[in-house]
Parts: sequence; structure tokens; C-alpha cells
Amino acid sequence: MPSVLALSDVSVIRDSNTIIDKLNWSVEGDERWVILGPNGAGKTTLLQIAAAMTHPSAGTAIVLDSQLGSTDLFELRPRVGFASSAMAKRFPTGETVLNVVITAAYSVTGRWNESYDDVDLRRAQRVLAEWKLDHLADRLFGSLSDGEQKRVQIARSVMTDPELLLLDEPAASLDLGAREELLQLLGGYASSSVAPAIVMVTHHVEEIPRGFTHALLLTKGGVVASGAIHDVLTADNLSLTFGLPIEVTENDGRYAARAV
Repeated sequence: MPSVLALSDVSVIRDSNTIIDKLNWSVEGDERWVILGPNGAGKTTLLQIAAAMTHPSAGTAIVLDSQLGSTDLFELRPRVGFASSAMAKRFPTGETVLNVVITAAYSVTGRWNESYDDVDLRRAQRVLAEWKLDHLADRLFGSLSDGEQKRVQIARSVMTDPELLLLDEPAASLDLGAREELLQLLGGYASSSVAPAIVMVTHHVEEIPRGFTHALLLTKGGVVASGAIHDVLTADNLSLTFGLPIEVTENDGRYAARAV
């Protein structure tokens, strides 16, 4: 299967600080990746490159067969679904949940004078139902709980049937119940043969849903380990990534880690 994302010797340098250092990485269409690493490792910056929101300072980044720096970003970005807490802040708090999702069809964050077809409405309603949000369609986005807002962001990100789905800490700040509900939905989606390639950033192995196939460990902008998830999420690799002895366990596709 062809790559949907291919990075070759990619570096990102800001104010003389190296955020990502000569990174090589590729994602194929049937893969579901999790990116782990400490604060400042370059995880979010890497996701922004994959979303065509940031260009590398050096190296080559190819997203969906389009090389960043020589492609029309307005045509590329709608093909990539992206959900993050930073993106959520751009949605008007007085917008309905249905409008937050359906406006993805025009890549805008607030309903204005756009005209939507019946197919757009049906698609938005179906996506809301799939993410157990249909009963909230008329609620205001700003009135939702953190867990509900996270699911709305993901529903919006899959509204346009993206070829690549990027999730930046989707379970961050959620309580146990909301986290497990979200991870159950994400695991079911990731396990579907019709789902796009998925890349998810998280700080905690406990937040990795079932169905994820690969892992990338980063520290100081460089790769510690990359590959099949069961080969990468080892005590040695996690200890090296986070700088202290860590033990990791796996049970029925879910992981847990703690300091030794």
C-alpha cells in the first residue's frame, strides 16, 4: 500500500532551536500510529507538518503524494482530518454541534452564508450518530463537557472522509469514564477496514486505543524507536525515551506503564 505520509531528513528549527532533527518516517494507508514522547520532543510539530500546517526548515515532507512547498495547500488540507485542543478554540462557543461538524465541508470553523447540500446534512448526521453525538446536534458547542467536545472535534475531522486522520492528544484532560468511552469509539474506528491512516499523539500509553498498529517514540526531536507497536513499546525503549526506568504491561491490546 502506498505511503500517505513520507518524511525524509526533515528538520524544524525555530529561533535557533532544533525542534525536529533530520527525521525519517513514513505512514501507509492501512496503518494506525501513536506518537509518544516527553514534553518538547517535537510531537505536535510533527503532527502539524503532517497536517500541512507547518513546513519543515529542511528535508522533504510528502503528504498524500504532495510535497510541501510545491503544492496547493487549500486543495491538500481538506483531505487531511485534524483534531486538536488548539483547533477547538477556533469554534464559536455559540455554534451548534451540527454546524461545527457540517462546516468541515467548507473547511471553515463557523457557519456564515455557505450553502450545504442534503448529502452534507445526511453525512454530518451519520457521523454524529457514529460518535454517539446525535442527541447533541442542537446543543451549543460551548455548553458541552470536555469529553463531548473531544468527540465533536473527531466527528468534524472525519466529516469529509479524509485520507489521513491526525489526532493531537484526544484524551487529554478527560476523566476516566469519558476517556474510556472515547478510546472505545476510537478503537472501533481504528479497527475498521474503511478507516483512513491514523496518527495520534499522546503522553500516556494508557490512552492508546485498541486497533493501533505502530508506534513512534521521540525525544529531543529525534527518533528513539519506530515500527510495529508490540516491538516498540518495550521497557527499554520507553525508559530511554522518558529518561527513567519504566516497566510496561499489555493486556488485550491496552497498555500501561509506570516507573520502576
